[in-house]
Amino acid sequence: MTHIVILGASQAGIRTAHRILMQAEKAGEAGPVKLTLVSPNTHMYWNLASPRGLIPGQLTDEELFQPIAPGLKRYTASKVEFVVGRAEGLDFASKTVLVSSASGNKSLGYDVLVLATGASTKAEAAFKGSGSTEEARDAVRAFRARVGKAGSIVVAGAGPTGVEFAGELAFVYGEEKHVTLVASKAVVFDEAPAQVSETALRLLQNLNISVKLQARVTGTNELPDGRQEITLSDGEKLVADMYVPAYGLVPNASYVPARYVDTKGYVVVDEYLRVKGAGNVWAIGDVTDMEPSQLIYADQQSSYAAEAIISILRNKEQVPYEINPTRMLGCSIGRNAGVGFQGTMELPPALILQHRKHLFTEFLIPAVDGSLYQSEVGQKRVVL
Repeated sequence: MTHIVILGASQAGIRTAHRILMQAEKAGEAGPVKLTLVSPNTHMYWNLASPRGLIPGQLTDEELFQPIAPGLKRYTASKVEFVVGRAEGLDFASKTVLVSSASGNKSLGYDVLVLATGASTKAEAAFKGSGSTEEARDAVRAFRARVGKAGSIVVAGAGPTGVEFAGELAFVYGEEKHVTLVASKAVVFDEAPAQVSETALRLLQNLNISVKLQARVTGTNELPDGRQEITLSDGEKLVADMYVPAYGLVPNASYVPARYVDTKGYVVVDEYLRVKGAGNVWAIGDVTDMEPSQLIYADQQSSYAAEAIISILRNKEQVPYEINPTRMLGCSIGRNAGVGFQGTMELPPALILQHRKHLFTEFLIPAVDGSLYQSEVGQKRVVL
């Protein structure tokens, strides 16, 4: 029996687990397969909706968190195991993973390994999960409480997360809270074509958000009254009740031997998404920097990796992963406006609003219980 171990059960990991198990059931030549899914979280955190979910009263915990284990019960018990634990070390030579859990440390052997442990935010902003589900829930609730009490909020980072969060704040609270967005570049949403960035800036300003362009946060200091003093690169000092850094990711790859990661800590993969020099080991999602940190790319990589693994088990040749050179990205600004682009083309605001109306929370349960993937065996499926 081939033992497949997947580390991480967020977007890339949970999708790959379901896809492999479903495809293995239909691909008789693959032989018997046992899959072990390892995650420090008992629930998936739908962080795509965090810009809205971190504001009090906007989303319930159930709309942000769903349990992982029930969705795996659709498969034969002997073919799947869910381990609540954290990867602490890897030995590619002996094909073992060291996992720590509440019951202690144990070594897991594998025939095929998938690294899908994602990335964390550089600061404690709760836009991504960190630690256990209980810790992630507590972080979300604490963040909401701070937002509720704050009369003024400075958001640093004018990428999609910062823009969307600032827009949500301004939409919900209007003039009740003063929101400032700090952008390090001369534009906001700087990955977009110029006309899209200009539209995003106008929409933010229409919501009475104060936007500071070409300014970086160089330091923060808590004042005696509990407020935050934020120092900008031009020497200006802002004072606010709450400071929210919305930029920067750190790959969750501390368990990977140093020779297999780059200078930024990302796992290095080849054109097959395999970890270079590690045998039957794949790395997908935010733990690599093969593609931008977006669900659309993590989903494509998951689909590819699952199909590639099943193909190898069926003694078929693996084809290289195809990177889509055309970038596509959307961002809602408040609840009544949005911007987006595909390549150099601006996407219609109505299309952005239609797709981002609920920040994809309608996909949370199907993604976790596996029903999202039932019709795609052997096919590439782009969810978002």
